Amino acid sequence: MFFVAELKGGVPLLVVGRKPGEYVVIDDCIIVKVVKSDSGQLRLAIEAPRDISIVRGEIYEKRDSSSS
Repeated sequence: MFFVAELKGGVPLLVVGRKPGEYVVIDDCIIVKVVKSDSGQLRLAIEAPRDISIVRGEIYEKRDSSSS
């Protein structure tokens, strides 16, 4: 199941429902898998080429706001 939402600024966002163990593939080279920790929290396991930068959202926003 999926639907399209809109981020602020009008950027489309694909929202995909996944259960632990399921994953999505982006551009044939990035795999984002939903995993469940021992404490029951859901986490993302991301497999991507080394030249792809992966940064947590709060760090990206902080870095982005300090550069403007």
